[in-house]
Amino acid sequence: MFVHPTFSVEPWSIVETGLDLELLPQTESVFALSNGHIRMRGNLDEGEPHGIPGTYLNSFYELRALPYAEAGFGYPESGQAIVNVTNGKLIRLLVDDEPFDVRYGELLSHRRVLDLRGGVLRREVEWQSPAGVRVRVASTRLVSLVQRAVAAIRYEVVALDRPVQVVVQSELVANEAMPVPQADDPRVAATLEAPLVGEECLAQGTEGLLLHRLKRSGFRVAAAMENAFEAPGDMDVGAEASPDVARVSAVSRLERGGRLTLVKYLAYGWSAERSRSALHDQVDGALQAARHTGWDGLVDEQRQFLDEFWAGADVVLDGDPEVQQAVRFSIFHVLQSGARAEGRPIPAKGLTGPGYDGHAFWDSEIYVLGLLSLTRPEAVADVLRWRHTTLPAARARARQLGLSGAAFPWRTINGAECSAYWPAGTAAFHITADVAYAVIRYLRATGDEQFEADVGLELLVESARLWRSLGHHHVDGSFRIDGVTGPDEYSAVADNNLYTNLMAQLNLQAAAEVCSRHPHQAARLGVSDEEAGAWRDAARDMYVPYDERLGVHPQSAGFTDHQRWDFEATDPDQYPLLLHFPYFDLYRKQVVKQADLVLAMHLRGEAFGDEVKARNFDYYEEITVRDSSLSSCSQAVLALETGHAGLAYQYVGEAALLDLADLEHNTGDGLHMASLAGAWIALVEGLGGVRIEQWRLSLRPYLPDAVDRLRFHLVYRGRRLQVTLTHDQANYLLVTGEQLSVWHYGEELALTPDHEECRPVPPRPRRTPPSQPKGRSPTRAGRPH
Repeated sequence: MFVHPTFSVEPWSIVETGLDLELLPQTESVFALSNGHIRMRGNLDEGEPHGIPGTYLNSFYELRALPYAEAGFGYPESGQAIVNVTNGKLIRLLVDDEPFDVRYGELLSHRRVLDLRGGVLRREVEWQSPAGVRVRVASTRLVSLVQRAVAAIRYEVVALDRPVQVVVQSELVANEAMPVPQADDPRVAATLEAPLVGEECLAQGTEGLLLHRLKRSGFRVAAAMENAFEAPGDMDVGAEASPDVARVSAVSRLERGGRLTLVKYLAYGWSAERSRSALHDQVDGALQAARHTGWDGLVDEQRQFLDEFWAGADVVLDGDPEVQQAVRFSIFHVLQSGARAEGRPIPAKGLTGPGYDGHAFWDSEIYVLGLLSLTRPEAVADVLRWRHTTLPAARARARQLGLSGAAFPWRTINGAECSAYWPAGTAAFHITADVAYAVIRYLRATGDEQFEADVGLELLVESARLWRSLGHHHVDGSFRIDGVTGPDEYSAVADNNLYTNLMAQLNLQAAAEVCSRHPHQAARLGVSDEEAGAWRDAARDMYVPYDERLGVHPQSAGFTDHQRWDFEATDPDQYPLLLHFPYFDLYRKQVVKQADLVLAMHLRGEAFGDEVKARNFDYYEEITVRDSSLSSCSQAVLALETGHAGLAYQYVGEAALLDLADLEHNTGDGLHMASLAGAWIALVEGLGGVRIEQWRLSLRPYLPDAVDRLRFHLVYRGRRLQVTLTHDQANYLLVTGEQLSVWHYGEELALTPDHEECRPVPPRPRRTPPSQPKGRSPTRAGRPH
């Protein structure tokens, strides 16, 4: 029987009371801390017991072989896997020579709190040793959002009822033993045995340092610590080091009520090119800066950073405290994943765990960057600059496939394709249009002309070139893109996937437009008037399949002619289908893993009329099983748009609670960044009706009965906007910045600072909601495992 984690429902924190060892993998993901560069799973301070130990650095990976039963031309030759680096979280405690371990003695109380406003993880424990000695242990952990290379821990032990000798051991440990992954689930990570080779180990006074390199990639990583101990009376401090362990220990005798306090400063750095000495100096410098700031200073600047962020990102939901907590949790983790990534990708799991080997997929551009574009746009620019640095690899991949332009990888860390399954990897060309979409959305949200000229232009040009070479003009004059895989992973290698065609169309149009705004830069990229004209022609002639018999759009050409999956004969415990049925059978049936055509209606809504949107939604609702975490938010958006407000809110709850309630039973491998972003998307783009249409901010809000009031904040064109919605009224307030025009149901509102504009929310017709496949209706409580 699968057990779900339970947390107290609080508006600004995630609170765990008690400790269930069976749930450690899930809670380690939920309580993870990050700044986009460093990520620490929420492991216990003492290190054991654990579910999956984890400390990760963004883009620090090892190469590994990709096994093929039968190799073929163009198959990727090697994969990449994120590495669990040196663990600096470890603080072990001995109480009168007995190790503090929650599995022994008696755990009298245990409480952990993830503070979403303070950006820290707090833990309070009362424990009685097997010998009957009681102590209280309290710790606060942070990964700095301000000082990119720094993390810190404040740790305190108090003798409660009698004098006691305590030993506190602060450690750096490399090459931790990792649990064996579940072999039959392709979503879990590869296991790398002792990948780090020691190059330097130091321990002196209260400091320690370990420096390692990876066996294959050759990357180097350094971790350093400084420990500040305080205790009454005498205290002995010693240090020792070996290639995989650096330890600083403090011994003190505490009287009743006495306490020993440790502040542990940590610094991390890695490089593919820098020397040992340079990396050593780098972490020393970061450590010195952290010491100069001090513990209180680190906590204060963390809170200031988050106060600034929440002022432009918070979502307030009246009437559902559980979803209120979940959406703030979601926004917080998405922020953590990209706050200081700075030229690195945002992985699918955000480095909260080893799932998917730490790879970034297309869902970063579509979902995660969607949230960040309107809350922290500078993080979006950083991710897209990373994509820009991978253009050489994307061009080389396109050439290998006989194409022009750039073919971005399905899954990657360094920009090279590392999917060993070509129908879902190589054939999923829509990733290139997804990157272009993220560029277009960022430019529309910010008006960043410098970025457009320096980064956006080349990304759009090279992606447009791919589509022009991948597609062809048919004899009927339409432009067609054959043999591709769309977002739905239960279909593959189909002709004219509608999502791909419409996203490619927007890509081609935008590339031509941007070239016309920057003719000199476009000329340097070799773009001629003829080439730009060919892009416009292809966009104009793009084929959009439509089934006249059913009055709906096929997901791809011929899809609606396929046999439907037998949902009645499918048992609840046979989901996800990919773990119980061959892809051959899935590919030739009408069954949808995740929103595909519905996602097209979400992102390219202007391409569909209202009536066909409604017919499309009803049709695909009946065959979509949501075996992917990417689906619920877009189904929420379209349910709201097509007159199913109650169903939309059910999907809001599912998207918001997917990880907190572990609805898919795999939160232990890491959080689902796209679904976390999807909670915001479902509320802001769904209930709030927010769209960036061409170059204007448009809103068509509508609240379901379950929500009394919704308030959200956006950052748009350098301004901060607050939107407050009730069932019959929308209030718009420009909080900071110069005058801004927004559109409410097509009416232009000229907003000025501190003057609230109020408009009525028109009623919408309510339609009979469609059904879902048996056992796949939206849920907030989890399904059988």
